[in-house]
Amino acid sequence: MAIVTILGAGRMGTAITWPLRDNGHEVRLVGTHLDAEIIRSCLDARYHPGLRRRIPDGVQPLYLEQLPQALDGADVIVSGVNSLGVHWIGRTLAPLLWPGASILSLTKGVEAGDDGVLRILPDVLAGELPAVLRSQVTVAAVAGPVLAYELSGRRISATVFTGTDEAELRRLRGIFHNDYYRVWLSTDPVGVEVFAALKNAYTIGIGSAWGMLEAAGGPDQINAAMHNTAALLFAASSRELAQTVKIMGGRAEGFIGLQGAGDLYVTCTGGRTFRLGWLMGKGLTHSQAQAEMREDTLEGAFAVLQMARTLPVWEAEGRIGPDDLPMLRAIIRAITTDTPLALPWDDLMGVGKVMV
Repeated sequence: MAIVTILGAGRMGTAITWPLRDNGHEVRLVGTHLDAEIIRSCLDARYHPGLRRRIPDGVQPLYLEQLPQALDGADVIVSGVNSLGVHWIGRTLAPLLWPGASILSLTKGVEAGDDGVLRILPDVLAGELPAVLRSQVTVAAVAGPVLAYELSGRRISATVFTGTDEAELRRLRGIFHNDYYRVWLSTDPVGVEVFAALKNAYTIGIGSAWGMLEAAGGPDQINAAMHNTAALLFAASSRELAQTVKIMGGRAEGFIGLQGAGDLYVTCTGGRTFRLGWLMGKGLTHSQAQAEMREDTLEGAFAVLQMARTLPVWEAEGRIGPDDLPMLRAIIRAITTDTPLALPWDDLMGVGKVMV
């Protein structure tokens, strides 16, 4: 039996408690400073309001103030915050960690510094740890097509654990893997994390097809929709995702796996980022769509803003040309200028070029 401490009681941070408890591990679920109401509900009624489920028996909900005791004897620390909380979680854990500590991050995203240099979030988290401790703590990450609602319903799900320490990845797989939470391993953290982060950005574009359909009055008299349009946008997204991973030094061929096509597919089946694209496809600007969605955290928009900083740097370095990544550029333009999304249809698949 392992002791697993999860910091972040959101949907995915809590959903991961199902396979852990079914595998017989001790699980401590610690809320952040934003999760007090969730922890109170879990303590009082064993009910998670975001997942709308009772949490598994044996999960111990704790407030942030109890984090030091929650970390006592922990074999794994799980980071369950969103991309905006990565710096916070690194700073919060830094004074409490020890040599040999193992962190598994559920957070998907990339971050561009003021200089436009793009970093994957496991590196951002590690960067908040004291330099003397950084090389003695393992930070691995999770990516892949797993929706929290389905995982907590024990639906068969497959994911990827990624990092540079293969032995540690295998140890982690032994803790989490079971018959419905199936874990594959990758030693390409850059490729896996860039796919996982930017698929959120591209889902905005793919989701826009359904907004266009709604704006056109919906399916016609024989129920013709816009699957063709969505397929074109999915294919264009796939090409650009693979190109971006290659630029970052990751393995572009990973797109055919869970971390690429699998994750892009499941994100396009619904959720917050898909809805943002849907609303923008109807003709709403980003701010209008965000106002309609109100409190939802929009990971896709965050990823877009990071890439808006990075693309000019890549161009200046000669890593891309001005015509590369046309779909991503269109999404960046719509969000940064707060104007309706205008997709460059002729450029998406390179009209006039011989396709591979």
